[in-house]
Amino acid sequence: MHFSKCSHVIVGIILDFEPVLVYNVTMYIETVPNRRSRPAILLREGKRQGKKIIKRTLLNLTDWPADRIQGLRWILADRPVAPIDKLFVIERSLPHGHVDAILRTIHKLGLDTLIASKPCRERDLILALIVERLIDPCSKLASVRLWHTTSLAEELHVEDADVNEVYGALDWLLGRQERIEAKLARLHLNEGSLVLYDVSSSSYEGRTCPLAQYGHNRDGQKDLPCIVYGLLTDGEGRPVAVQVYPGNTGDPKTVPDQVTRLRERFGLSHVVLVGDRGMLTDVQIEALRAHPGLGWVSALRSQAIRGLVDGQCLQMSLFDERNLAEIRSPEFPGERLVACFNPVLAEERRRKREALLKATERALERIAAAVSRRTKTPLTSDQIGLKVGRVVERWKVAKHFEWTIGDGTFTWKRKTEAIEREAALDGIYVIRTSEAAGRLGSEEVVRSYKRLTQVERAFRSLKGMDLRLRPIHHRLPDRVRAHVFLCMLAYYVDWHMRRLLAPLLFEDEELPKARATRDAVKPAEVSATAKEKKASRRTPDGLEVHSFQTLLEALATRCRNRCRLRGDGTPTTVIQVTEPTPLQTRALALLGLSP
Repeated sequence: MHFSKCSHVIVGIILDFEPVLVYNVTMYIETVPNRRSRPAILLREGKRQGKKIIKRTLLNLTDWPADRIQGLRWILADRPVAPIDKLFVIERSLPHGHVDAILRTIHKLGLDTLIASKPCRERDLILALIVERLIDPCSKLASVRLWHTTSLAEELHVEDADVNEVYGALDWLLGRQERIEAKLARLHLNEGSLVLYDVSSSSYEGRTCPLAQYGHNRDGQKDLPCIVYGLLTDGEGRPVAVQVYPGNTGDPKTVPDQVTRLRERFGLSHVVLVGDRGMLTDVQIEALRAHPGLGWVSALRSQAIRGLVDGQCLQMSLFDERNLAEIRSPEFPGERLVACFNPVLAEERRRKREALLKATERALERIAAAVSRRTKTPLTSDQIGLKVGRVVERWKVAKHFEWTIGDGTFTWKRKTEAIEREAALDGIYVIRTSEAAGRLGSEEVVRSYKRLTQVERAFRSLKGMDLRLRPIHHRLPDRVRAHVFLCMLAYYVDWHMRRLLAPLLFEDEELPKARATRDAVKPAEVSATAKEKKASRRTPDGLEVHSFQTLLEALATRCRNRCRLRGDGTPTTVIQVTEPTPLQTRALALLGLSP
């Protein structure tokens, strides 16, 4: 049969083959499945009679080698039979799997429509920045350059974007922040919801931004100004809103803004705000009482706990049968106090205190020895005081020592009574709340306060290698705010993906459910499943266990290849995506995505 005249009359695909129409007859190869044996591979011809297609089997090819069958397919398609590298040229290969997984997760979460209900250039640029921050967090200029090294630029059609256009998109995003946060609140917060709030700070590189001020730099870089930001999440740690403040802003001063946000912008009349004891101070709690329906959960400082002990409201006998007890005190009218005793925490505090005391003693002994050696030119009291001050600043236990300094003399000793007095409170902490017992039981009060670890986890991701919010270089205050908000949106995606991918990660997938049922006071225990994963580094089905970043890198090996068909005519380009590996298939399944 002559095939050269029919190369231009390919009519489509029938099953898994490309047919060729020879006049009014099509010859093709068809694979017919069998239930109890291997599929039959048949060479057939088909022709149309009216509305029917008449098939006729010409040859059974089931026993043919696979390469011979493939060669016949090419012949039927009137294409040259040659090695694949002679037929196609791979023009470009871009990492694609991680971009595809993140973008489709964003679409599944509806974050793209939360940012803007209709597609637009600014939304595409912001989505590209979010994805790039999850893949390889870096500056905006570097992001614009790096998203060309993956399929991200092509996926979102931002190949021609420059950094100035990206800065314009950041300004556009900041103008929509309140609307986006209100949409997130409607999704994740309801009347009576638990709302977690905490504050952190990050270093600022430069001197031009008014937000950059010297304050409590939680990065530990005292020589750099910082910027403060407060993160609001739901009870599970899912981010809802973020607000940026000057670096010299105290934690308690940020609380009124969150009250306004919850009541006025989000329209919630009854929520329970959970904050640490350094933020929800007595002054702030008094301000919260002015808002009926707005509850709170916090903790007492050690000085207040000491007052409960001295006033006989808190005694160790309360913990003879249980590790928590609800108490009352006239010093805290209208509040419920839940006292807890954790022996593991008590032992850890005792060990740490003793280690700090011994380290301080060794340093003081060296100072005393140096003072005694200087007989010809004795050290002055000022010189000795400087040396002692450096020791005190390093180990932070000056309250447990007393010393006498003079010209050429230095003596010191421990404050034994003060140490014993502090040790009596080891392992004891007291949670305070305005919520009635009918709405929040004693154990649930403690669990609610411990949920603040979810916000701390968010700060670790934001400030660490995952999202690299710090250091901050933007010069304009609004750009700093937009940068922090962009990082929060990236963490929103990160939070959901980690939850879904937990079976493949070094994370305890049983932990979210365990938080609601485990002992409220005892330290959290790793589940047997997580222990097995960490010990074997394998999942139950034999796949390697990853960190979130290495799993993204493993997904990235699924590439998008642009292939060109060799020939004399017009070049034909084909896009081919690498077949997923078992690990990639499993990850996509956990994300609820098809390969």
